[in-house]
Amino acid sequence: MMTDSKYPECVCAAAALALCLSVFSAGAAASDDPTIVAPAAADPGAAGLGIATRVQRSLYRGGGTRNDLFPLYLYEGERVFLQSNRFGLKHDEIPGRRFELFLGYRFEGFPYDRIPASLAGMTKRGTGADLGLSYQHRGAGGTLFGEILHDAGGGSNGTEMRAGYSYDWALGDLQLKPQITLAARNASLNNYYYGVRPSEATAARPAYEPGSGVNTELGLSALYRLSERWRLIGGLSATRWASGVRASPIVENRTQLAGLVGLAYNFSPEHGIWPEGKPLIVKLLHGKSTDCAAANIMLLSCTSTSTVDQTRIYAIELGRPFIEQLNGWPVDFVGYVGALRHNERGLQSDSWQANAYMKGYYYGFPWSERVRTRLGFGIGISYAQRVPFVESRDQAARGRTTSKLLNYLDPSVDFSVGDVIGVKSMRETYLGLGVSHRSGIFGNSRLLGNVDGGSNYIYSYIEWKM
Repeated sequence: MMTDSKYPECVCAAAALALCLSVFSAGAAASDDPTIVAPAAADPGAAGLGIATRVQRSLYRGGGTRNDLFPLYLYEGERVFLQSNRFGLKHDEIPGRRFELFLGYRFEGFPYDRIPASLAGMTKRGTGADLGLSYQHRGAGGTLFGEILHDAGGGSNGTEMRAGYSYDWALGDLQLKPQITLAARNASLNNYYYGVRPSEATAARPAYEPGSGVNTELGLSALYRLSERWRLIGGLSATRWASGVRASPIVENRTQLAGLVGLAYNFSPEHGIWPEGKPLIVKLLHGKSTDCAAANIMLLSCTSTSTVDQTRIYAIELGRPFIEQLNGWPVDFVGYVGALRHNERGLQSDSWQANAYMKGYYYGFPWSERVRTRLGFGIGISYAQRVPFVESRDQAARGRTTSKLLNYLDPSVDFSVGDVIGVKSMRETYLGLGVSHRSGIFGNSRLLGNVDGGSNYIYSYIEWKM
């Protein structure tokens, strides 16, 4: 196997830079929708994970300053891409040009934890999902970009068109990216989020419709190269909203400021997308729900699957190695995508769940030469067709919200079947136990619906390389 230290540093740095600049443009947007509008080109196979904290002055009157954890999920395939709050198809075979068709998460909406007096008694305006088309043209003089988004979630039924320009500056290990964006929003979008319906009007809050308008946004993002794979990201932005929005009785008439700081890690394979010899990994699993917390399961202080509901999961996952023997250590990283089926035992309709995550394996135990044993820990994202029964039940009992989109954790332990039975050809076949865990990062992430809680399933699995 090839060690990480043998990989060309320049290729690794380029892939990480492309990923992290794409990440930061998500945080630089000053509106409540931190979409990635001008991603730098990245090589197919590039992937990364990270976390950022975003601070923003709420546009709503009395809304104060909002703090939000922003998990960073990144993948750049030949035709498919994932950029935290966007997932879609791309076409970038023409150098310097990129077309995208995507589904994106819109972060606008009323504050989730503390409703200011200006919004009291109003029907809640929630986050949404947009179907979008985008185009970017990169050249020596910078990047021009444009996109159109339309509400696909049935909330606002609004449309937004964006156009802008950005430029990349390199100052040693520091990368700077100033950007200007104009966003034309139609009346449906502005009226939904910043209007007051006649039924919501009071003496202090008259009925109002902002109508269509154009926002202007200035941003400066920064990336600092801490090491070959770690990147520190951050920046500031300011948005001047259209006059119709600023005149709303529920809006503060001011420039909206935002800032972000975060840390990202690059898992990009340095020899191109799935070079020859990179095997496909197949994993089959079956599990049962548990009332134990994920941390207690990992510490073996609670391992019971005897629950009232007795719900079950089945899944198939496919994986590819990203990094083998990181820095010469007994540590590998593998990327997985999976389709998981919930068997709800008649308590609600069975449903599907899609998982995508990066997983690290440690196998440096004294006995690993005789029987390879691996401790694994995966982190990524999970989208459920229907919120699993155990999540709905537990969250309802606590008076908390649910979300189809949540963070995904996958701790596991396994051993080589081939080493145990003495068959060399099966050394890369593993049997093990794991935990399928969905959670909302303690209610601090708007991307994950501000969910505090989740679900756990203890599962057994078999995994092999093809």
